[in-house]
Amino acid sequence: QAQLVESGGGLVQPGGSLILSCVALGYSLDRHSIRWFRQAPGKEREGVACISGSGGDTNVADSVKGRFSVSAEPLKPTVYLQMNNLNVEDTGVYYCAATRFGQCPLERSLYPYWGQGIQVTISS
Repeated sequence: QAQLVESGGGLVQPGGSLILSCVALGYSLDRHSIRWFRQAPGKEREGVACISGSGGDTNVADSVKGRFSVSAEPLKPTVYLQMNNLNVEDTGVYYCAATRFGQCPLERSLYPYWGQGIQVTISS
């Protein structure tokens, strides 16, 4: 059974770094785009970064540009979210989600497959 499993979350001080992993069991990363979303308390779930299933192109949201990056190891198959210079506004539950669309669609509704989410807390 295909599943997405996130790991690597936790508590970090402002200015710190974390690497989140998304193991995409049963998925082929050359046929699925994987997007990282996050949801802060009381806020809408927002897309953070994505790696496309066709060509491996990546993109990140303007709110995290220059601090976050996304990469993949297709043979594992695992997608990573490297998060640097974290601040309290980055606190939330982070999810990875998969779609068969190859060009990282922005619409959340186009991602039918989701991990269980993992908590990231930025606090001093």
